[in-house]
Amino acid sequence: MTQQKTPAWLVREADVPGYHPANHTGTLNRRLISPDTVGARGVEVLLGVIDKGKGALPHAHPGIEQVCYLISGTARAQVQDEWADMGPGDCCYFPPDIPHVFTVTSDEPARLLVIYTPPYEESPDRVIRDFPASPPAA
Repeated sequence: MTQQKTPAWLVREADVPGYHPANHTGTLNRRLISPDTVGARGVEVLLGVIDKGKGALPHAHPGIEQVCYLISGTARAQVQDEWADMGPGDCCYFPPDIPHVFTVTSDEPARLLVIYTPPYEESPDRVIRDFPASPPAA
C-alpha cells in the first residue's frame, strides 16, 4: 500500500514550528492556519501553550477580532476593566481596538486555540501595547 501524501489543506501540530510571541510571557504559539501554512487570507488559527501565571500582557489589535477557545487548563481573561475566569471548553472574544489581557491560573500549562480575523501574523503595526502592565490578581 502506498503512503498517502498529506494534503496541502491539512496542518499537523507537530509539523509547525513554535515561536514566542511579543508582549507575552511563558507562551509558545504554533501558527496552524495562516497565509504561510495553507494560503489563508481572511483568518489565522494558532495553538498556544501558556505556563502558570503567564500569558498576554495588556494590548489591543487595531481592526482585528480575536477569539480564544480554552482546550485545557484554566485562565483569567480581561477586556478593559472587566474580567472572567475560564475553564476547558470556554471561549472568549476580544473586540478590535480594545485592551485585553489573558493569564493562566492553572498549575499545568493551558492549551488554547487563538483565532484572528483578519490574520494578525505577529505584525508590530497590528498591535497596541501602551497599556498598564498589571493584570488583575488571579
